[in-house]
Amino acid sequence: MTSIFPPQRKYAQRISAGVWVLVIGAVWFSPRAGRAQESQSSAFTVARIKYRGGGDWYNDPSIIPNLLQFMRQNTAMNLAVDERHVELAENELFAYPVVYLTGHGRIVFSPEEAQRLRTYLTSGGFLYADDDYGMDKFFREVMKQVFPDKQWVELPFQHPIYHCHFDFPNGVPKTHEHDGGPPKAFGLFHEGRMIVYYTWNTNISDGWADPEVHGDPPEVRNAALQMGTNIMIYALTN
Repeated sequence: MTSIFPPQRKYAQRISAGVWVLVIGAVWFSPRAGRAQESQSSAFTVARIKYRGGGDWYNDPSIIPNLLQFMRQNTAMNLAVDERHVELAENELFAYPVVYLTGHGRIVFSPEEAQRLRTYLTSGGFLYADDDYGMDKFFREVMKQVFPDKQWVELPFQHPIYHCHFDFPNGVPKTHEHDGGPPKAFGLFHEGRMIVYYTWNTNISDGWADPEVHGDPPEVRNAALQMGTNIMIYALTN
């Protein structure tokens, strides 16, 4: 399948730190690789952040594969079949244009990890974080460590992330009830570009799980997968 845009190549061109280009070139574009190998290795995937602190960074292992499958059926993108796991201290972090973070509890970043995430995000990377109920306090604390001078901005319904592929006129959909009330979505911005998208009181990534995991109605699960597709396409094109 031909990609509508080559994600890793596009990302490499956008990055300002030269060392990142070298890392991506080594991971994705070895001149010794054949055409089939290059197609497979350049397929877009999402890297899940493996963090310390006790929160279950690994929960719902079916969500990213299911999202990638849904995107394969609804876009022309070249997509992998599974997620990757990456720690902030690993050089491999810089090979992925989009990283994902979730969990129910405590998150801990060392000063070095916070610095690396800051470098990743301000040099072209994108983080999608989804509160799986219970991580909000801890996530906000570590992101203040990453960006002490930035403030969360609640996104208006007309933001392009809600209209770039599927249309969400009322903003982020509600997947799980959690504390009741409307779902919320926030962004952190750097030089006019949204670098972090954070969903709270909805847990849309739970809607990507296998149907029997949470028992979500088909329409709720479909809306969650559509919103996930929007997030990934927005992250790769803005």
